[in-house]
Order: sequence, then structure tokens, then C-alpha cells
Amino acid sequence: MTKTRIQNLNIRYYTPSPPNPILNLIHMDRGSSLDDDTSVHLQINELRKLSETCGSNTIFEPQSSCEARECNAESVPSAPVLRAPEKKLTLFALRLSIFEKSATGLGTLGFIWATVVLLGGFAITLDKTDFWFITIILLIEGTRIFSRSHELEWQHQATWSITDAGISSFRALRSSSHILIKAVKQTFNPLSLIRKPSHNTREVTQVDHLHVGRWNHSRTPTRTWISSDVPLLPYGKWVFLSRNISKVLYWLQLLSAIACVVLSSTRLVNHNYGEVQKGDSDKRNRQSALNIFYALALAEALLFLTEKAYWEWKVIYCKLLEEVNKECELGPSGMVSIKRFFYDAYSRCVNGSIFDGLKMDMVTFAIDLLASSSPDEQLIGARILRQFAISARYSDDTLQKIGVNLSVVERLVEMLNWKDPQEEEIRRSAAEILSKLAGKRQNCLRVAGIPGAMESISSLLQKNRSSGDGADEIGEKNLILDHANYSFWTFNHLGLLILKKLACDHDNCGKIGNTRGLLPKVIDFTHAGEKLLRDKNVAPSQILTVKRSLQLVQLLASTTGATGKHLRKEISEAVFTISNIRDILRHGEKHSTLQKLSIEILTNLALEEEARERIGGTGGVLKELFTIFLNQGMPEHQNQVRRSAGEALAMLALESRANCHRILRLQVLERLIAALEFPMLRVTAARILRNLCTYCRSDCFYLLKGVIAAAPTVSIDLQYTRKLYKKSKIQWLTIYHCGWQVLKAIMSEENKLQEVMVGLAAQVFKHMTSNESSIMFERAGIKEEELAKALVQILEKYRHPSAKVPRIRRFTIELAIWMMHDNVKNVYIFKDLGMEKELEGVLETTAELESFNIFSGTVGLSRHTTTIHSLVETALNLLKDQ
Repeated sequence: MTKTRIQNLNIRYYTPSPPNPILNLIHMDRGSSLDDDTSVHLQINELRKLSETCGSNTIFEPQSSCEARECNAESVPSAPVLRAPEKKLTLFALRLSIFEKSATGLGTLGFIWATVVLLGGFAITLDKTDFWFITIILLIEGTRIFSRSHELEWQHQATWSITDAGISSFRALRSSSHILIKAVKQTFNPLSLIRKPSHNTREVTQVDHLHVGRWNHSRTPTRTWISSDVPLLPYGKWVFLSRNISKVLYWLQLLSAIACVVLSSTRLVNHNYGEVQKGDSDKRNRQSALNIFYALALAEALLFLTEKAYWEWKVIYCKLLEEVNKECELGPSGMVSIKRFFYDAYSRCVNGSIFDGLKMDMVTFAIDLLASSSPDEQLIGARILRQFAISARYSDDTLQKIGVNLSVVERLVEMLNWKDPQEEEIRRSAAEILSKLAGKRQNCLRVAGIPGAMESISSLLQKNRSSGDGADEIGEKNLILDHANYSFWTFNHLGLLILKKLACDHDNCGKIGNTRGLLPKVIDFTHAGEKLLRDKNVAPSQILTVKRSLQLVQLLASTTGATGKHLRKEISEAVFTISNIRDILRHGEKHSTLQKLSIEILTNLALEEEARERIGGTGGVLKELFTIFLNQGMPEHQNQVRRSAGEALAMLALESRANCHRILRLQVLERLIAALEFPMLRVTAARILRNLCTYCRSDCFYLLKGVIAAAPTVSIDLQYTRKLYKKSKIQWLTIYHCGWQVLKAIMSEENKLQEVMVGLAAQVFKHMTSNESSIMFERAGIKEEELAKALVQILEKYRHPSAKVPRIRRFTIELAIWMMHDNVKNVYIFKDLGMEKELEGVLETTAELESFNIFSGTVGLSRHTTTIHSLVETALNLLKDQ
């Protein structure tokens, strides 16, 4: 046998970046791509060890409860902490508040100085000009301070409605000065009215056209006014709309400050406060008092104008808000969110301590908006949280803050029940946030633990089966298409994604199974007909729906313990489960992932005896599984599908005479024997053959003589074989090039392959006569002494039960018992090799691990009828009798 040695071979694993998807949802449940520095390099021998220790575990070996379930729950290490973009806004608000409070302080001091010192002490001695200048300045400053104190309130009202979310409307609101200048220019230059629109104008128009459909569907309260739309006076409604009042106040403050600068500067420059007579003590300090007042008024106005200039420079020319919006990745509509956040931070700095605004962040701001009773504020909050939750830079911090706030999670779950078309975006955003939140293992139980959470998630799955007319029929399945104003398929995807991530936790699987009507909905989504599976132009979203539903069912069916038993019963009793899987196996050759998931579902369902019989009794399932398992034309990357099909067949043949009989009627025995020659299929093929030999009825056993014929040698004379097995009615059974595999594997292989081959030999050789066994050893080129020595060495190697090969000691003892029954000489051979000592060691180390055929987690299922203790005693008695 030629062996190929591979040395110094490095295999590099990396996750490529996902292609540009049709829907963002297609890659929502996939991990982010890894950088080059996170690639993993493994030597080929290390890779082999890794596959043997963890990657190839099946239900035929126990699995530790600490092993992670195969799901897409995110357990990626936290990304490095990034500076929050909104810190630029809070710092900007802090600096503005310093100007504002300084100006307000000077204004207050000037007001007190004027009222107490000038108008109080020098009222009758002031010159008429100074009196009116002071009066006008005080009135102007009072008006400005009043308008300033209410400007932020009106600015809040101006952003109350999300209908102002367009970029153009926001720029018009924040840069009124530009509008005025533009209007003046157009007055003197009419040709500018027909000039070519700028690039920015075109960009805004495109955005508005893209979003106009969504904005037209914004939800408005039916019994209350929207603050920004309230007409304060019955006439001149546009001017007196509350959303435009902030513009009026802005210009009023600006004009007041300019007027104050002009008046104060005029008096300070002229310095003409009237003559003071010698000895007139009442007017002695008037000039100094007036200088102080005009200086205070000028300084206050200049500080305010400096604040406004700084504001305009940062907002209009430096485009601070656009910069923060870009870093937050909120998109065009995010400008409203950024504006609202900035005004809130600025209000806190002005109305309280200047440091109050520094305590704000976008996530907390969005959480507060989410709890609001205003639909527009809810939408703003949902958009911010959604974008931050799906962002690679901010998701960890965002999901941590949401996860520890139970009231926010409850609010998001509640939003899943909002089915009003005008609330579609809020509902979709809440679902996407929860899908990311459920991807964090520590949040799975928190989400599922909310009362009614499963029912709310179930509401995302659009029911697509009508009720039947009577108890003797089932409603017809209807295809639900997306409405012009509502995306039903999007919510189906999100609902399945959330459930799939929640199902990674054992306790959540039980809750999913106990939710009324949820499991039938999920099973309905597993349906994929021939037209869908073979269509080259099928929408990826349709395949994604089937894939996610299959993943969810697979997770539920693989649940361990009493919960898993109940779920497998519920799934198998649904009348469409197995038939939907059969259609995927039959027509899904282009979708190997779907086939693999379907096969894994069948394998897990077959853990239950009733489900095993239902699967075998469903027409075409066994045939399709054998078609996949024995299909040598499948591409190499689909080999895992073939292995999975073999495991499913081995499970279906386990302890089921009916299924064994159905398999024999398929006339695949010849190809199944030939599969023993292929390294990839040898383990599963041997398991299937062993189960056929163990559980077949006696009247069908003549068909299995081919398996017995496969045991002896590489080259067998066909005429001799026909003559030898003429009594078994074997006709033209091709058994070339595969018979030596059983004994050869026992002598040379290790681990699982050796275990299954010893088990197959123990069952096959029981049905052979002494003459047949002698011929077998002769033609295989193996002496009985060599086989006996190999069996003793196996017991020496496995002095304690192994979780990876839990049945190898049992199968070894069974084969040794057959050899001692078959030929008395073998008893003496075993004695000389020290078999008795090894058997006594087995008696001291027997465990429950060796008493089962299959396992569900760490729980053994399908107990062997004969205990290993009894087998050891039988072997010891045979050794002692001689």
C-alpha cells in the first residue's frame, strides 16, 4: 500500500470579506472578516489531531456539556476602545456655553449697573442722549436675553418632526444668514435664478427622492398636534409656525447684539457725557459710571457675536455636524439625530453646569428617545441604536449598554408587535437590534426571559398557511409576497435569525418549543420545492429563509435531555417536516448547505425510536440519502454532505428491523460494500453494514451474505464464491477489491476506523462456519494468531474507556469470543498472549460509557442488550474451561 508523506505543509485559514449582498440581512448573522494578522497556521499533523479530538464528534460519541453548540452566536473578543464621535459635539457645546454664560454674566452685571447706579443714582443728572441710549440698550439686551433663553426650546420644537430630516431643510434652518445673502444676490442678479444647480443640490434631490416614500409614511398622532406644525396665529401661518420661530429669535438676537455694539461704541468713541460743574458732587462720577456701563454692554455684545461667529465657523465652514454624522455612520437622515443630540447637550451646559453636557453620549440619548411617546423620537432613537449595533466599531459598547438595561430590551421586544405600516422602520430597527443583541451569549437569557418575548418574535414570522375547512384536512400554504409599503420577507428573515441565535442556549430551545404556534411556522419555512431549488436566478433571500429555518430546526433537534426529547417528538410529529427535507435532498444538489442541514436534522430526529420509523416510512428518504452517500460524482467540497448522509443512514438502521429491510430492498448492498474502499466513507459504511447485520430479520439474512463475502480477501475467484454461497441465493454479487478492508483495518488502523471495523467483524463472523472462516483468513493473508495479538493489543491500549471510541473494548471482546467459539486453538493463543489478565483489568474499569450505542450530549441512548460485564465473564469462562 502506497503512502504519501506530506511534510512541512502549512495550511492557512482566513475568513474572506463577504460579497456585496442584495440584502444587508444575508450577512447579518455572519462574523466579520479577519485581518491577516489573525490568520491561523496549523501543521497538517496538528490539523489531523484537531479533527479527531473536536471537529469530528458525532452522536456515536459523547460530547461534553462545555463544548459550544454549533451556532453563530458571537463570542468575538472586544475591539479596542474608540473615541466616541459625539465627544466633539459635547466639547463644542461646552465651549459655546462658556461664551454664553460669560456674555450672560456681563449682561446681568451691566443691567444691574444701569438700573442701580445709572438710572438709580444718576437718573436726574444724565444727559438726555445717554438716558435714551441706556434705555434702548437695556431694552435691546432684555429682548436678546429673553429670546436667547427661549431659542433652544424653539429649536427643539423645530426638530420634533422627522419630516424635516432632509439635508436641505436642515441646512436652511441652521444657516439662515446664507439664505438672506442668497436672496439679496438674486434680487440684484436675476440671472442667478436660472443658473445651473450645484453638485450639492443634485445630491440633496437624490436623497430626498430616495427617502420620500419613507417620510410620507411617518406616523403622526391622530388626536394631538405636532409641536413643529402648530400655527400660532390664524394668519401668516408659515411665518408663525413654531418650527420657524427659532429663525426669528436667531435674527432678533443677532440684530440686538449688533445694535448694542453700535450704540455702545458710538458713546465710548464720542465720550460726550455733558459738562460737570466744579463742585457738583452729584455728577462727579457720572462719566466713569457711563464708561463702565458702555464697556460692559460692548463686551457682552462682542462676546455674544464671538460665540455666534464660532458657531457659524464650526457648523457651516468646518461642517462639524456632518463630520460627526459621517463618523457615526448614520446616513443622510442622521443629521436630525445629530442636531437633536447637540441641542440637548448645549441646553444642559447652558441651563446647568457647563460640564453637564459632557456626560451625554449617543447611545444613552437614543435609549431615552426610544422610551418617548413621540413616534418621531422613537424612530430617531431606533435608527441610532440600530446603526450603532451593526457597526463594527461601536457594536460592543452599544450592545453592552442595551443588554444591562432591562427596560430597553423590554421596549425593543414590545416594538416587535407593532404592525402598523407607518411603524415599519421602527419595528425593523428593533428586530435588527435584538438580532445583534441575541448574538451575545450573555444576553440570550435576558431577551428570552422577558414575558411574552417568544410570542413577540413569533409575530415577525408571517403566517402563510390558511386554516382548513375541517378536522380532516390541513390548510393550504400561501406564498406571502412583500407589499408595496411593507417588507414581510425582511421580518421573516429577522425573526428566524433572532430565534436561531436564541436557540444556541439550551433553556431557550425549550421556550421556543413551548411557544404556541411557533414551531409549525418555522417548519413551514423549510419548504423548498423543485422550482425554487433548481432555479438559477432564484433570489438569495428565498434561499436564506430556508437556510435559517433549517438551522433553527437543527439546533432544536440537537438539544439534549428531556427538552430535546420533547422537541424531537414535536418536530417529527409535524406532518410536513420529513417531506420538506426529502424535497431538499431530492432537488437540492445545487445547495449543499441546505442538504447538509436537512441531513443533520434527520440524524438528530432519529435519536427517537418513533421518529426513526417515521423517517424510514416516508417514501424516498432512504433512497435519497443513499443517492447522496454513494454519489462519487459530487465535488470534493461537498464530501461533508456525503459523510453526514452516511451517519443519518447508520442512525436510521440502528435498532430498526423495518428500516434495515427497506435498505436491503433498495439493492444498494453491493455499492455499500464497495464504499469500504474509500477512506472518506469507510467509517460510516461500516456502521451501516454492522447495523444491517445486527438488526436484520433472519428471513432477510441471505441478502447479507455479500457482507460476509466482503470479509476475506482482495482477490476472490468469482466462480468459487458463487459455488460457496449458492445456498444463500447470491447471484452475481461483485465483491472485488473490498473484502480485505475489514481485517486489514483491524490490524493497521486506529481510533474510530479500527473501532467500527472490529464491530463489523464481530457481527459478520458470527454467521460464518468454521470452514468459511478458515478460507477467509487464508485468502486475506492474515493468520488467526495475528488477529488475536491485535485484539489483545487493543485492550492493552485502552485500559480505560475512551470517550472517542467508547465501544472499542466491547467490540474487541465480542470478536475474541467468536474466535474462541470458532476454533479451540484460539483459546490457547489468547491464554499465551495474556488475554485473561487484560479481561480482568476491563472488569475493574467498566463504565456506563460503554453501555450505549449513541449519545445525546453526555446522556447515553440505545443501551446494549448485553452488558460489557457479561461479555467479559463469558470470555473468561471460555479461557478457564480449557
